[in-house]
Amino acid sequence: MTPPVSPMAITGVGAITTAGTGLQPLLEALHEGRTCLCPVPAELSDGHLGLLWGRAERFKVADFIPPLRARKLDRGSQFAVAAAGLALAEAGLVADALSPQRIGIALGCGFGGIANSVDFLSGYFEQGAVGLSPLLFPNTVANAPASNTSIAYNLQGPNITFVQRFCSAESALLAACRFLEEGRADVMLTGGVDELTPEMMQGFAALGQLQTHAAGFGEGSGILVLERPDHAKARGARIRGHIRRIATLGLLLAGAEQQGRDRLLPQRRSFTQVTVSGAEPFVEPLLRGVSATTLHRPGRIFGRSLAMGGVVMGMLSRLLSPGEEGLHLAASPEGPCFAITLEGGDPA
Repeated sequence: MTPPVSPMAITGVGAITTAGTGLQPLLEALHEGRTCLCPVPAELSDGHLGLLWGRAERFKVADFIPPLRARKLDRGSQFAVAAAGLALAEAGLVADALSPQRIGIALGCGFGGIANSVDFLSGYFEQGAVGLSPLLFPNTVANAPASNTSIAYNLQGPNITFVQRFCSAESALLAACRFLEEGRADVMLTGGVDELTPEMMQGFAALGQLQTHAAGFGEGSGILVLERPDHAKARGARIRGHIRRIATLGLLLAGAEQQGRDRLLPQRRSFTQVTVSGAEPFVEPLLRGVSATTLHRPGRIFGRSLAMGGVVMGMLSRLLSPGEEGLHLAASPEGPCFAITLEGGDPA
């Protein structure tokens, strides 16, 4: 299925990853072929040697959020608020620049609020109902990062969160483009956010997934500022990239891969830059239908997560020269699959 979404302009990108703050550290690691992952502590690896993870240890929340405010936010919300601030600044959108009702957010989130959920439920298991903290509860839900970001920047337009396994950020991007196309907003923040906790690793170990779907997991946030091209030009914004085409398919069926590729991929299938995110084994059948001068697997650089697509699409927009087209592919084991065509933006 190829939803009829008009081309949209990317005017800002913000990222928090294990590589550091912003896209530049990530791009440097990518060009150097250097991984930013580190060994999983032995007590969390369930006896498996050589496992890696990507904690955003370089992230300093005090650089973005006042301490008293930061204490009220879960880690995922801290990532999202910081990345959104970077993206808005790059887009030249300062406070009160536009009507708050015309700015919204559509965010993908996989495991948001896990750490707070552990603390919240531990209080109940240890003390019963009196141990439940009402201050923790708002941050136990996956839509906390989008909601806390909207509060931080007074975004009063559409607000929606997608939890769709490894394609959460891509699903959010599709919704954001739809809101812009329908005129329900003039600016949309979109992308993904995820956190990584020791409790998650213990859960993955219990499920036997440390060496499969959970291998090389990471955390952080990647947020793009999207606008209709005419709106961006009217306010004099620099267009840093374009979303040209979004196609999605529920599942690439075994034995019908070619039919699925024909439905999902664009007619032109030769690109200089191709990025993949999500569950890589399920992206491989899509790659067989694409010619790529350079294929990037950034999850091996900064870690995989359910909502890593925001960072990867922001990265791809930077890798493309003006007018050059690139392709982003993502897939989850049980679906969906996404093929998103990006084009380079205005010259620096």
